[in-house]
Amino acid sequence: MKVARVLGYGLLALVGLALLAAQLGAFTGNQPTDLGLKDGRLKPPSLTPNSVSSQAALYPGHPQQAYAAIDPLPLKAAGAAASLQSLSMLMKAMPAMTVVTQQPDYLYAQSRTRWLKFVDDVEFWVNPASQVIEVRSASRLGRKDFGVNRQRVEMIRAAYMASP
Repeated sequence: MKVARVLGYGLLALVGLALLAAQLGAFTGNQPTDLGLKDGRLKPPSLTPNSVSSQAALYPGHPQQAYAAIDPLPLKAAGAAASLQSLSMLMKAMPAMTVVTQQPDYLYAQSRTRWLKFVDDVEFWVNPASQVIEVRSASRLGRKDFGVNRQRVEMIRAAYMASP
């Protein structure tokens, strides 16, 4: 009985320390320095299953090509700038999402989890050749994302498609 109580208090203390460390930024990771567009491509998918990219097919033989593959977003009839503006407004309205960079053809945002403050990087780029919005969403830390990046992109897609 005493051992169980001590273990319980120890576990509670560990959870408390983890939450404190998270609030102090221990789990945010560093912002990648290689985000953005390079030769008509967003950054490749992560080497571990914790990212999605509509450009995954551009990296044949990549170990996460199949896991990372996701469809790009269509452009709205109003054009590229209006499409990205719509995305920006949607993301600014989402809890825990911060738009960091907004350009006429590129949008970069960060998504932060509520409790542990993990940060994921989310990018959108208007591909003029295929007339779509390429997307990439990746976790900064960890080896798996348990589908969080895919769910986020699909939630953004649904809101984007429903918006005027």
